[in-house]
Amino acid sequence: MLHPIVRKLAAFGPLGADEEAVLAGLGTGAQRVEGRQDLLAEGAAPESAVLIVEGVACRYRHRPSGARQITGYLLPGDLCDPDLVHLGRMNHSVGTIGPCRVARVPHEVLSDLTARHAGIARALRLAKLAEEETTREWMMNVGCRSAIERVAHLLCELHERLGTVGWATRSGYDFPLTQQDIADTAGLSNVHVNRVLRQLRLMRLVEVGGRRVDILDLAGLRRVAEFQDGYLRPAAE
Repeated sequence: MLHPIVRKLAAFGPLGADEEAVLAGLGTGAQRVEGRQDLLAEGAAPESAVLIVEGVACRYRHRPSGARQITGYLLPGDLCDPDLVHLGRMNHSVGTIGPCRVARVPHEVLSDLTARHAGIARALRLAKLAEEETTREWMMNVGCRSAIERVAHLLCELHERLGTVGWATRSGYDFPLTQQDIADTAGLSNVHVNRVLRQLRLMRLVEVGGRRVDILDLAGLRRVAEFQDGYLRPAAE
């Protein structure tokens, strides 16, 4: 199977064999990090981007009260964050959800790579645009959609993204999400998320539990979510 970053970036356009080999090499030396550990801390000045090779991480911020908002998920093949060197210091944190394998990629390595490989540079730019589109879609989620639509949309998005890199099948995917993680993503309470997941299960659309998302009716789940995946691939046309 191709390396996750190769599978992800190839979705934005063709890559040459040499470009695929270079990308796969970025994962060399990946190390295991346990769940619920910070990879990048708010206020830090990162010297390297983080490549998720296995597992799931998230971007998040805490309020002074301790309340957390998850603002994005990083899946296998995601590179976080090739442009942070231009920002000086992090204004959010990045932490693992479950156990991960991650590789640190120095910014000078990325700069050299994009300078020598136009296909990779283009794919990374399009991947960044997709991330920006995803942020706007999440704003729609919290601002306009009902609780059941928010949760269904999140589960559909994760299914689509994981499928692109070979980590999901039509029937579902492994994912170490807790109800609190979903609540912190969708702007809901833990109790409300529990009710929504129960409703989705009673509708025979999806079952979530035991670090697994089992999709019972993908078409039905997408209808409830009003899910359209075009925002994940802005260069598809």
